[in-house]
Amino acid sequence: MSRIGRAPIPVPPGVQVNWTEDNVVSVKGPKGELSRKIDPALILKLEDGKLIVDRPSDSKEHRSKHGLYRTLISNMVVGVTTGFKKELEIHGVGYRAVKQGNNLVILVGYSHPVEVEPPAGITLNVEGTDPGTKATRISVSGIDKQLVGELAASIRRIRKPEPYKGKGIRYAGEKIRMKAGKAGKVGGKKK
Repeated sequence: MSRIGRAPIPVPPGVQVNWTEDNVVSVKGPKGELSRKIDPALILKLEDGKLIVDRPSDSKEHRSKHGLYRTLISNMVVGVTTGFKKELEIHGVGYRAVKQGNNLVILVGYSHPVEVEPPAGITLNVEGTDPGTKATRISVSGIDKQLVGELAASIRRIRKPEPYKGKGIRYAGEKIRMKAGKAGKVGGKKK
């Protein structure tokens, strides 16, 4: 059996997990409610405050979906209890982000400001400039892990970090492999 698939999902108190006959799982908790349709062949059981996802057979199709849907349901439970958060940093002289209402306006060297409108259930925050790195921090938070990750990736795609000076938008803690630049600029003489 799949090691991930057979691990039970702990359901904390205050979280309700319900599913229908056609396996539409809905999870309701203090931060909100999420629902997702999973494979109807999988079997769900709630025992002693733990949700168990089981598969009917050891066929290749059932084995491949077992761990996937168990992880998706687990992410739903974590999302409605604690939520998910991704942080980004903007590096570069004159590069900055400003929050206008719910939207985020990013200025990263283009002739126009780039406006990002978050989907429902996602919040964007700008947390000033970090004195150590001199980078503006942006946080993307919400209860749906997939939406948080997609929005953070699309913000990063606006201006990917370039490898010569490191200017651009990157994830917090992301290491950028820097390139050396032209050999003629180092100071050596041409012969």
